[in-house]
Amino acid sequence: MSTLRRMSPRRSYDQYCSAARALDTVGDRWTLLIVRELLAGPRRYTDLHADLPGVSTDVLASRLKDMERDGLTTRRRLPPPGVAYVYELSRRGRGLLPVLEALGVWGAGELGERRPTDAVRAHWFALPLLRALREAGAGEGLVEVRLEEGEFHLHAGTDERRGPVYGDGPAPAEPDARLVLDAGTCAALSRGELDLGEAVRDGRVEVTGDGTVAKTLQAG
Repeated sequence: MSTLRRMSPRRSYDQYCSAARALDTVGDRWTLLIVRELLAGPRRYTDLHADLPGVSTDVLASRLKDMERDGLTTRRRLPPPGVAYVYELSRRGRGLLPVLEALGVWGAGELGERRPTDAVRAHWFALPLLRALREAGAGEGLVEVRLEEGEFHLHAGTDERRGPVYGDGPAPAEPDARLVLDAGTCAALSRGELDLGEAVRDGRVEVTGDGTVAKTLQAG
């Protein structure tokens, strides 16, 4: 049996408790981080592996099969001329967004200073920035974000259960706002040491654009 088709046996805590049942499904190492990546929409296996530094090919393949079996993801082949398969979250998988957001809030105090061994991807700041935009009352719209580490875009204020929450790279259309900031400011926003309105007023976040989101942030 090939690596991609290998599925690990289902393990269970055998406890009649909803938290234990949830951990039966998402408690394995890497599973929730795969969900984090797939909140950006369909991803190829190679893309997932590139943005999950430290995961082995065997473990990633196994987790993806487990997640498909458990109804968190689906796998489909791209239409011609594409030949690759992509993985995407099911509606049940997208329902883990508030879980990841809550974990991010709970773990924000653990960020501290970035260690020399820490990998970073610009889009890993997407979920904290979405929360910061909500807390700032920025409303709904497409937001492009630029850091030294790269660019990504957010679908702020939309129904996160229906589609991608964020995407890697520039916005696919004219955004309602463009934000330019650094990873240190993103980390401070994540830790709750700084709110987005304050960061804009202090010049730590540069906001441009003509949409409602930009105007709201500029007026705050």
